[in-house]
Amino acid sequence: MNIKDLKPIPAYIAKRIRNKDMKNFQGGNVRFYAYFAKMKGELVKITVACKTYKNQWFCKQVAVHGVHSDVCYVKDMEYGIMGFRVGWYSHGLSDHRTTYEDDRWYSAEDKYYDPIAEVVNKKLALKFDAYKYSVIDKYPYFNAIKYLRIYEQYPQAEYFIKLGLQHLATNKTILRKAGTDKNFRRWLVKYARQLRNECGNYPYFSGQIILSAYKTNKPPLETQELDREKKELLQNYNFKQTVNKVIPDDEIGVFLNYVKKQKSNVNSYADYVKACLYLGLDMTLPKNRYPHDFKRWHDIRADEYATAKAVADKKERTELNKKFALVAHKYEGLQYQRQADFIMLIPHSTQDLVREGTKLSHCVGRMGYDQKFVREETLIFFVRNIDKPKVPFVTVEYSIKLRKVLQCYGYKDTRPDENVLNFVNKKWLPFANNQIKNIKKLKNAA
Repeated sequence: MNIKDLKPIPAYIAKRIRNKDMKNFQGGNVRFYAYFAKMKGELVKITVACKTYKNQWFCKQVAVHGVHSDVCYVKDMEYGIMGFRVGWYSHGLSDHRTTYEDDRWYSAEDKYYDPIAEVVNKKLALKFDAYKYSVIDKYPYFNAIKYLRIYEQYPQAEYFIKLGLQHLATNKTILRKAGTDKNFRRWLVKYARQLRNECGNYPYFSGQIILSAYKTNKPPLETQELDREKKELLQNYNFKQTVNKVIPDDEIGVFLNYVKKQKSNVNSYADYVKACLYLGLDMTLPKNRYPHDFKRWHDIRADEYATAKAVADKKERTELNKKFALVAHKYEGLQYQRQADFIMLIPHSTQDLVREGTKLSHCVGRMGYDQKFVREETLIFFVRNIDKPKVPFVTVEYSIKLRKVLQCYGYKDTRPDENVLNFVNKKWLPFANNQIKNIKKLKNAA
């Protein structure tokens, strides 16, 4: 590509650009369009800047990119914080020249000076033997040059456009796989509708997700959802602190499916693991790691743990209760008893935790939460209906360090309704976090 061979904008192209611009223009400064042209046998994309000034329409060539060129050419344009800027002094629209406007073409790396611009004559590319089957005219995105470059290397790219998977037509990982694996092409046809979804939108599927879905012969959306769940699980506090001791990373998918099948959750499983490890059970055995009836064995291990712990802690119980009461007194300021449908109370003894866990059939009174409370690793709070302040309703575990709610469950670890969750997360949590700041300020001042 030699910039000396560049010709002025053809009249029919200028007319086509103007018609589109007049139809699309909704205000603003500079707009960009592009058109294909042939230059010494090479297909090039020429970018045109448009501007309306005092009801007059102006346009000029500002960039040239060739399919086979390592450099591009730019004139009277630069990139700024707010996007590309174009100088219009030579058109009489400015009283002075800008520093980047001298009506000369300069070369730059091909990846630069390429504003987003619709190509108004894509069909011209079909007249080139190299691109006549490229279906570039059906390619809906602005990176037409990139697509043609990839098409030359991976002709199967047109296959993706015909399937309605235009968003994958420049993914080299997927293109390579499609070019060498007939079964993968069949799989793409099978799941094409899901990959673009029924509404015609293009959900983001990374090459890794698509290949993983193909390898396991699972729907892409299911694979993507499992990947999302894995990432969330790896960030879960209880998983990182406890569950990961017995569930390796390469077994997370099996674990997630198990928890779903058992209609349980990672927090209940973490409590189960704590009990099993305390009791010295071999967690490499499948019967211990994935018991057939999780709820039954969870309760059995929790009871065994509670008994063993009670014997071991009998001598320390009195001292523990004293420490527990001191911590409760320290954080009484986090209690919430303002005008609302609910109130938030802090327990003042380990017996309060036991009663809460017994009434609500969960583990707050049996799984070491009293020890964590005394160490100020986490605090436990009781959500009560304002008209029934003594009746156990919902239990909250709060991290002082992270200043976030770790758990919020009602009877048998059920999820509270939205009214309760809104109270906990939108009213009480900001209040509690502010109180923690005040407590720390008083400590530092002392």
